[in-house]
Amino acid sequence: MIGMEFIKGFGLGNHLFCYITARAIAKERGCEFGSANQQQFANNVHSQQGMYFMDMDLGIDITPEMKAGMARFDEQDDRIYIGTSDHDMTLGCYVSGPDSRIHSVADNTLLYGNLQDESYFGRYIEDIKGWLHVKPEYDSHEYTSDDLCIINMRGGEYTSCPQLYLDRSYWLKAIRNMKKIDPGMRFMIVTEDEEAARKVLPEYECHHFDMGKDYVTIKNARYLILSNSSFAIMAAMTSDELKYAIAPKYWARHNVSDGFWSSEQNIYSFLHYQDRKGKLFTPEECRRELSQYKQTSALYARRNTRPGKIMTICQHIRKKALAARFFALKMLRSFERRTGIIKTFSGS
Repeated sequence: MIGMEFIKGFGLGNHLFCYITARAIAKERGCEFGSANQQQFANNVHSQQGMYFMDMDLGIDITPEMKAGMARFDEQDDRIYIGTSDHDMTLGCYVSGPDSRIHSVADNTLLYGNLQDESYFGRYIEDIKGWLHVKPEYDSHEYTSDDLCIINMRGGEYTSCPQLYLDRSYWLKAIRNMKKIDPGMRFMIVTEDEEAARKVLPEYECHHFDMGKDYVTIKNARYLILSNSSFAIMAAMTSDELKYAIAPKYWARHNVSDGFWSSEQNIYSFLHYQDRKGKLFTPEECRRELSQYKQTSALYARRNTRPGKIMTICQHIRKKALAARFFALKMLRSFERRTGIIKTFSGS
């Protein structure tokens, strides 16, 4: 048996990636599939209802006693230490790519890690659509339309993170890129944090339905603008409707990267990636650029190595400068809303 564990504190997207990767590797290796801590699945800060809207087979229920007798595979964990936040300075910024060892794990193994690389599960996409089958009573095509783009905005804990939270400029540039496809394109926000979303894009319709309807609204959209969150990736990947999707280049470090990805596991074949200038890149272009970066970057060459005292001082200075700019932008957006420079959605 090859399996995974539903870890407390993980979001739904993280749980689903661990699930499909472990199940795909089990299928590839000709092994049974199982999962541990099943009662934790889909219970997180956004919902305590569990996986109520999908009909999923979690495999063999791996008990604590069974888990104790299983081997453990820990995915390669590469990090760079950089002055973009306290997290990135102390724990490091996650930059790992695929770990090819996963394809040769032995039977009776539990898989742990990020587990989000398309190479782990890409050959089983049609199977995955069945594994993540949405129950008919929860599926919805209410917002499936050729002239509607769904914006999936991540708020919550992201809103206080300068290295993570996407500024209004990212969304406006992505909207302009979508309008190149259809000048009459309409836009609607789906988010778990309506208050935060309305501060960033107050002029657009915004909804948080519930976890299930948020998910299926994204899954059944034909056009998507995504944040750097794993929640929407699974919905987009298993969609039978999707025509075009934009995501932030460099993923979780779109705001601060000089060419590295956090992480390169999040370069997917079905997305287009937008840089800070609003230019779009194919996944192939992103991979070629990253390959070149990894050969020439002094920062990447120092991965997994903590900086010395002088470099740490420089990182603290950079961290404070980024935070100052981040909160200055927040104040500017607030001023623009209060003075009417940025219009507010009227519902008409």
